[in-house]
This record gives sequence, C-alpha cells and structure tokens, in this order.
Amino acid sequence: MRYRPISFERLAEELAERILAMQGTPWVRVAVDGAVRTGSLAGKLTDPMRVGGRPVLRVSTVDFLRPASLRYEHGRRDPDARYSDWLDEGALRREVLSPLAPGGNGMVLPALWDAERDRATRLERVVLPPGGVLIADGELLLGRGLPFELTVHLSVSAGALRRGLPEREHWSLPAFERYEEEVRPAEVADVLVRADDPHHPAVLDTA
Repeated sequence: MRYRPISFERLAEELAERILAMQGTPWVRVAVDGAVRTGSLAGKLTDPMRVGGRPVLRVSTVDFLRPASLRYEHGRRDPDARYSDWLDEGALRREVLSPLAPGGNGMVLPALWDAERDRATRLERVVLPPGGVLIADGELLLGRGLPFELTVHLSVSAGALRRGLPEREHWSLPAFERYEEEVRPAEVADVLVRADDPHHPAVLDTA
C-alpha cells in the first residue's frame, strides 16, 4: 500500500472530481466517516460540488442521535452503547438516505434531534433536486449496510485518537477499537485517508 501526501483542500477537490464523474444514479450519497475531523472535510467538499454545478446538502449524524433516555440507558459512558445504540440508524435511512435512492422523492430532513437540548429539531424537509449530492459525516458509519455511493474513511491510529479526543471523551475509545476490529473500515471504505496529523493527511493511492 502506498500513501500519497495531500492537503485536505486538494483531497476535497479530488473527491469532488470523482463524485462529479459518477453516473447511473439520480443522487450521489457520500459518507465521510471517522472519529475526528469528518465535519471539516465534509465542509470542504461543498464548494467544489457547487462549482461543478451540482446541488449539495450536508447532513451530520450528530443530528440523528437517539434521545438521551435511550443513549444513556446503560449510563453516560458506556462504549458499547455508543458503538451500537447512539445513532438512530432507522431515522437516518428513512429521512435522509431512502428519499435519495432510485425512485425517491428527494425530500430530505436535514436534522432530526438536537442532542444537546435533547429535543426534536422540528426542521422542515428540504428538496435535493435530481443530480444533487448528499454529504453525510459522522462516526461509526460503515458496516451497517447504509446505502452510500461513495464512502470515505479518515483513519487515525489509537495513539493519535487518544491525543485528538478531549480527555472527557476517552471513555469512548473502546468503541472505536471495536469498530476497527469488527468492521475494519480501512478495508471497506472506497477512499482511505490517513489523518493522524491534521495538517498533513495522506490518501491511499489505489492506482
């Protein structure tokens, strides 16, 4: 395996070129998966999409978490619950991904639940026209069978993750260790990015 040094800006441009070339589906659903910095890369993807003439919608999976009563059923620091129970996977499928499948109506709910306030966002659905691109970012997204046309995984070593997460979040490290062992995201993602150094990422060159 050969990794090629790249900036996040250039990575976004390369991903945009790949997305713009994709055909055969009315919408392109893209997942940016990882424990850290997924929102930053997702944000950098939006402008190249618009420059390329494609409508784009960003969704973060932190807005599709289950209510606190369900997330914290086994305590606020249960790594197994974070791994399997925090994300409202059914809502993400129903409100975001299925409307953008072939035959869908393009009506997407951009956010469902405000986890900080622990209440529904009450947002209206928005229309993503055919030809549009959905960019969904978040953690622990792969291995669930979620229907994405392109998946990007930001890989970080265990040491880098420990350094990158606030100490108050270290209780969640076993969830990410389990993800690496059971899902092997580096092997199943379409695009693999080594992101130990936030200023000097490297992308796996599959050419």
